[in-house]
Amino acid sequence: MSAAIAIAVFVVAYALIATEKIPKMVAALAGAGVILVIGIVGPDEAFYSRDTGIDWDVIFLLLGMMIIVGILRRTGVFEYTAIWAAKRAKGSPLRVLLLLVLITAVASAFLDNVTTVLLVAPVTLLVCDRLDTSPVAFLIAEVFASNIGGTATLIGDPPNIIIASRAGLSFDDFLTNLAPIVVLEIAALALLLPWLFRGSFTTDPARAAEIMALNEREAIRDRTLLLKSGAVLAAVFTGFVGHSVFHLEPSVVALVGAGLLVLISGTRPSEYLAGVEWETLLFFAGLFVMIGALIRTGVIDHLAHLAADATGGNALVATMLILVVSALASGVIDNIPYVATMSPLVAGLVADLPDQTHGQALWWSLGLGADFGGNLTAIGASANVVVLGIALRAGHPISFWEFTRKGSIVTLVTVLLAAPYLWLRYFVLA
Repeated sequence: MSAAIAIAVFVVAYALIATEKIPKMVAALAGAGVILVIGIVGPDEAFYSRDTGIDWDVIFLLLGMMIIVGILRRTGVFEYTAIWAAKRAKGSPLRVLLLLVLITAVASAFLDNVTTVLLVAPVTLLVCDRLDTSPVAFLIAEVFASNIGGTATLIGDPPNIIIASRAGLSFDDFLTNLAPIVVLEIAALALLLPWLFRGSFTTDPARAAEIMALNEREAIRDRTLLLKSGAVLAAVFTGFVGHSVFHLEPSVVALVGAGLLVLISGTRPSEYLAGVEWETLLFFAGLFVMIGALIRTGVIDHLAHLAADATGGNALVATMLILVVSALASGVIDNIPYVATMSPLVAGLVADLPDQTHGQALWWSLGLGADFGGNLTAIGASANVVVLGIALRAGHPISFWEFTRKGSIVTLVTVLLAAPYLWLRYFVLA
């Protein structure tokens, strides 16, 4: 009975989010409220459990980076980067898009994808304002690039960290096994974008000429604050990359960095808190509670077992099934709890296989499916929700279905490319 109620609440909330009848934050918090009032998940499980509760690491990582970005915005560095990118692209919106997509993909491999989009989105809004073109296509494309690029390394996407811990895989393992397909996927995305967003790259030639005449160095308003912010960002990035060495969670690194920058910058609370996307943080909190109810009642575990049992002991069938199921599931629910639930089952399948090369294919299919599936819908990955929140506040709302129509195509293409890669590398050429 509890499982049926949890499913019903999630489906209704998801429908409200998808149809945008009410703000997505309201839908998520209302769904979470029903779950808590009925008692499917209690307060202790909702607020303190790592398995069924709010993922505070995600919430505080977002909060810390939003504060840092808010202070960094005051330096003028985003305007500098926007002008620089537009000039390098000769004022062509399509070339600007491709340049920003490449920057986003590379950055997402070495930072978490949420941090990357928090840094790139303000630049995008500014360069589109300079070019007098809508930023919607740019922002959506950058989310796609972020979710794909983050797949390449152990630290690029949170599910990869879970997989590495369960499977005993190293940073080099991810780089050598996943980076090649990610490069191919980014190239495919670059070829797909002009068709996917056709009609979105028009601009006034006079505006392009004006940009070419600008001096980007004049955009820097506070060089001292820029130096302080750069030093803190460098320290934060070092903490992200070396979190396994320093034994500090990315959320702790982000919060400490935010606190340090607030301290040394002398910024007033009204200034650095103005950049915090409170609606996005509350939406995540509600979504985590609803997903926690699905985990608590065994719904996700049951679905994962069904997927595992359907393989029949065939490694190739298991690899392809895990890839497809992971992509579909991660487009609907957060890929972090999905991978956390699925990884023990994959570990069991791997242990039963005589060929460990085939066993590794199962792990990589789980990672590729979960990471690429994040592009399927507007709530498939944290980066998606963050960018939609930024776009809304900037006056350029992106609807659930506008994102999902494009995202479903990108997910289909990336999964179709990943399937032969897994087959060739781990079953034909192994």
